[in-house]
Order: sequence, then structure tokens, then C-alpha cells
Amino acid sequence: MQRRRQPRAAHRHRRPFFLTTAAGAAAVSIHLLLLVSAASGADDDAAVATPVILDMACAATQAADPEAFDVSFVTTLEMIYQNVTRSGFGAAGSGAGNNTVFGLGQCLSYLSPTDCQLCYAQSRVKLPHCLPADGGRIFLDGCFLRYGADNFTAAATDASDTAVCSNATVATDSTGFAAAATELVRNVTAAAPAAKDYYYAASSASASAAALPSGRAPTAYAAAQCWRSLNASACAACVASARDRVLNTCLPAAPEGYGLNAGCVVRYSTQPFYLPANAGAGAGGASSGRRIAVIVVASIFSAIAVMGIAFIWTRMRSRSRDGLLHDDDMDGSGEMIRAIAASQLSFKYGELRAATDEFSQMNKLGQGGYGSVYKGVLPDGREVAVKRLFFHTRQWAEQFFNEVKLVSQVQHKNLVKLLGCSVEGPESLLVYEYLCNTSLDHYLFDAFKKTALDWERRFEIVVGTAEGLSYLHSASEVRIIHRDIKASNILLDERFRPKIADFGLARNFMEDQSHLSTGLAGTFGYMAPEYIVHGQLTEKADIYSYGVLVLEIVTGRKSHNSVASSTEGLSLMALIWRHYNAGTLMELLDPNLREQCTEEDALRVFHVGLLCAQASPNLRPPMWKVVEMLSGRDHHKVVLPRPTQPPFINVKVSKNGKSDGSSGSASLMSNSDKSPLSLNQLSVSGVQAR
Repeated sequence: MQRRRQPRAAHRHRRPFFLTTAAGAAAVSIHLLLLVSAASGADDDAAVATPVILDMACAATQAADPEAFDVSFVTTLEMIYQNVTRSGFGAAGSGAGNNTVFGLGQCLSYLSPTDCQLCYAQSRVKLPHCLPADGGRIFLDGCFLRYGADNFTAAATDASDTAVCSNATVATDSTGFAAAATELVRNVTAAAPAAKDYYYAASSASASAAALPSGRAPTAYAAAQCWRSLNASACAACVASARDRVLNTCLPAAPEGYGLNAGCVVRYSTQPFYLPANAGAGAGGASSGRRIAVIVVASIFSAIAVMGIAFIWTRMRSRSRDGLLHDDDMDGSGEMIRAIAASQLSFKYGELRAATDEFSQMNKLGQGGYGSVYKGVLPDGREVAVKRLFFHTRQWAEQFFNEVKLVSQVQHKNLVKLLGCSVEGPESLLVYEYLCNTSLDHYLFDAFKKTALDWERRFEIVVGTAEGLSYLHSASEVRIIHRDIKASNILLDERFRPKIADFGLARNFMEDQSHLSTGLAGTFGYMAPEYIVHGQLTEKADIYSYGVLVLEIVTGRKSHNSVASSTEGLSLMALIWRHYNAGTLMELLDPNLREQCTEEDALRVFHVGLLCAQASPNLRPPMWKVVEMLSGRDHHKVVLPRPTQPPFINVKVSKNGKSDGSSGSASLMSNSDKSPLSLNQLSVSGVQAR
């Protein structure tokens, strides 16, 4: 394989990262708050650092049919994701012939479930950079992901095995540390193959202080783990090879080293990177003392942070009155803030805080990837929805300005109306019209509430959402791609009419642009395969998401949950495609709708959903055409084209509900366009997870 090794960054696992804002003092205050959160054990996603990429290697040979290989690649990695999120390990295969793709992913046992998902998501975004190579693997600080045309899952070692060493130096006596680390690495690699905890062993050891000239006793920490696809003898061979490589390459100088093999990882460090198996045992007094120290330090930091935020808020308000707010911004945000503050879009922070009863949990409507939404009542009696975005990072600032700029420019009956925002307080707020029936998912996937969604209402939601998207894609002043069309982002008014919400991930196109190359963002299960693999965004990605949504609406089933819940052991897409070919689609119609619509109307909606969810983006109809198919004059007389097979199908699960990676299902070729099609199903958000 051709190695694309990332520069070795400083060790960052489980440390809160520094956040940046327009004002330096605000950054200090927010960072102190994160330190308090980390010290108190709060599980705050904002305080989780991006996993470090240790090594990445890509095969020297390319896939014979890159497009077909891409589809199998996406299918395989999404099958792995389903198992990694459950158990920390997944192996799968999909495709046929030269387009078969095998994959394996595993988190090391010391990662928490949250850190495991973050690590996998990061590796899932980076590994497609190897394509169109027919193989590749990536090691992150805590997880591993690999794909290939051959079944490598039982391989313990290969030619791409390597060692990665820290470029720092041991702060204490190198000879004493090297001796302690060497003995420790030998111990954990000897223990791992026999360990019942998924071939995982971890321990620590200290050098003798008396034996060191400095008198300081460095502590070494080490862990070894094999992939669960190996047997004990293969694991023993793997860790022995990785052990020798890391000891011969990294010690005595490096304070941290990794042995990265095809089937295992061996690591030592001066930092306690793993979670001790017997944390707190026999150390109650010390633990209590540490707890008291953390509380005291946290109290001090909290006081400093609160004073810092109050000081910054006061300065921001003062500068706002003087017309000087964010004059030092170099990215245009200062001008945007001044324009908003001077416009009719501006709300007072105190007014919105009072309207939501101090952001009371009783008024909380929902939680999103970038903030929370609260119901509020303004002094004039108007009901509003207040979206609370904390100004923690530049990314969040960009999220806020992006939403304000885009949504304020679009006006349509099927888009949520932006009433204004607040930019003068310690956090940024968006104010939307309030929709009393919340979001579509609250009704569609609830066995009792879904009865409120009769055929007439569901059809209006299908058509209204199509009209809103058609406006965004081709009729608004700026061409907008939403990027996150799903049931929870379709809000319902008092008459259950749909309005598309949450433009935080939206992107606008220039007139001469055909696509955008962008970081992966959205919700897995609704994301188009070409966007997942290549990150190239067009309106066809929205059309794919819309197709999945339509099929959910007409069946009453949730797409990404149907693999585990289906008695047939198939994804929703697979099930619909099987019944489409058999001419039995009406069997999948939501039972609540059976007596409410004609077979012709139901089958037309099924058909449109399949057309929008085709694997080939070129075959998906534009949204204006979708509106015409559903509600145009004489639409019942229009003959719809035959859809080709959607992606992500035939994902079979075993009786215990887990994907059967041992026998990957075959990918098929569409008869109409000869485009490669295959099998399925992360918010990356990054990954911008959502």
C-alpha cells in the first residue's frame, strides 16, 4: 500500500480542546468552563477532541470499475457502522465479482461508546480519500478501519505494518523509562491473546526512582489489542510483531509509540490513555481527596469564567451601542452583526430570555446538533420558537451566520419563516415562527400519534415538501441545497401543513457552479451515496433524501431502524424494492392508510419515492418535475419511468439482529442505465455529527 501518513500531533486523547471566539477573553472563559465540565465528568460532546490520525495507507492498485466499487464501499462501511455502534467491532462484505468490498472496523476497548462513535465517524470521512484504490486502511488514536477487494479479516500482519513514534523526548531519565516501558509492553502483549476481554490487555509500571540519577520515577502505560476477527494464535503472532517493531523503533527516546499491524495495535505512553479496569479500588481516600480538589478548582474556575463572560457580555453590549461590535473580525462576521443589529430582524437578548422563562426545560421543544429550541411568548402575545446557539467556536459562529443569511433571503409557504435573531448577548439566538404540531417524526413513528396523519395529510406533506425543495433549488434568489432533509426537519402547522426547517447545514450555489466539494454533514440513512463517498454536493443529494422521506411517509416505517426491526431481515429500501419487483407494494402501505386512498394514488407515491432514491444521481428527477408528477395537471395520465434499483439494499441480519458480514449480498446492475447498484446505512456529523 502507498502510505499517506498524517503528521504526528501532540497527544490529545480525552483532553478538552481550546475553543476560539472573536474575543480572546471570551475564549478563555469558555475554555475554563470546558475544563470544569471535563473535571466533573460531564459527557459534553463539545469537549471531545477530534481523534488523532496516526497512519493511513492506500493500495497501489485501482478498482476496475470505480463507480461500482464506490457503491459497494459505501454499503460495506455502513454495515460495519451498525455493528461498531453496538459493540465496538464490525466486519462485513458486499458486492459481486471485481466490485466486492470487504471491510473491518474496531474501537479499542478503552474508548467509551461516545468516543468510539466519534472515532469511527472521523475514520469514515477520511478513508474515502483512498478511492479509487481497491484497498486502504486508517489508524486513529483509538480505532481502526480498513477496506479491500480481498477478504483480509483474518490477516494478522502485512507489508503495510508500521510503527509511529512521538517526536518529543522523554522528560525523565530515558534509560530507566525505556526499561520500564519495554517490560510493560512485553507483559501486555503476552497477556492480550489469552484475555477474555476481546484480546485486550492494559497496565502500567514505574521505573525505580533510586535507580535514576534524577531521582524521578517515570510511569509507563501500555495496552495491546487484536481485532476480534483473529483467533488466539493469530493474535499472539500479531502483537509479537507489533511489540518488536515499536520497541526497536521508538524506544528509548520517544515518550509514546504505536505498533500498527493489520490485525492489532500495541501502544505505550507516559500518559494514562486507557481507562483503568480497577479505577478507585482500594483508593477511596485518594479518590475522595481528588474529588474535593476537583470541586475546589472547578468552583474557582467557574467563578472566573462567570466573571469573564459577564465582562465580555458587558463589553459586547457597550461596543454594540457604540457601533463597534466585532470591528476586529476579519471574516466579515462583524459587518453581518452590525447589519442585523440595525435591521428589523434584531431581538433583545433579555426579551427572548424572558419569553422562554429563562430557557426553562418546560418550554424546550427539541435538541439539535447545534443547539436547543424553546417555545417563547413575546410581550405582544406572539408565540415563537427560539433556537439557542452557543457561540463556542468559529464553526458555530459560521453556522449561525449561514442560517441567518440563507433563511432571511427565502420566503415560501413550505419553509419555516425566520422572524429574527439576537446577537448582543453571550449566546446567539434565532427566532422562528412557532408551529404547534412540532415535527413530522413525532407523529409518523409513533404508533398512537400516527393515526392523526391520514392519507390526505400525508399526501399534502409529500407534495408540500417537494414544493419547498423545488423553490430552494430553482426558484429562490439564491440556489440552496438543504443537506439534511429528514422527518425531524419537517415541521407541521396547526393544519399539519409541512414547512422545511433547520438550514444550519444548507449551502448556496453560485450560478456557474455544478457542485460543491464540502465536508461530510447530514444524517446517515438519508445521505446520497455519491455525497458520502466523494463529498461532492449537488441538489441531487437533497432529492435522494426526499425519496427516502417519501418512502418513510407512505410506509410509516423508519428507514435506518428497519434492518433490526424487520422480520424479513432487510432494510426498508430492500423491502420496498423486492415488493416493487413482485408487484406487491400495497402490502407495505401503512395499515392506517389502507381504507383511505386508492391503490393508484398510493403506488404513484411509492413510484416517485423510488425514482428520487435511485443510486445514479443523473436518473433522479429534479424537484420541479417531482411536483409535476404528484400534483400537476393531468398528473394521473403521465406515465412514470421505471425506477432503477436503489442503493443500500439486501443487508441481511442474523437472528440476533446483527449484520451478517460473513456472506455479503450481491450488488446488481441496473438494466436501464448499467449503473452499479448495491446494498445499506451516522448526525457526521464533521464529521459534523447531528
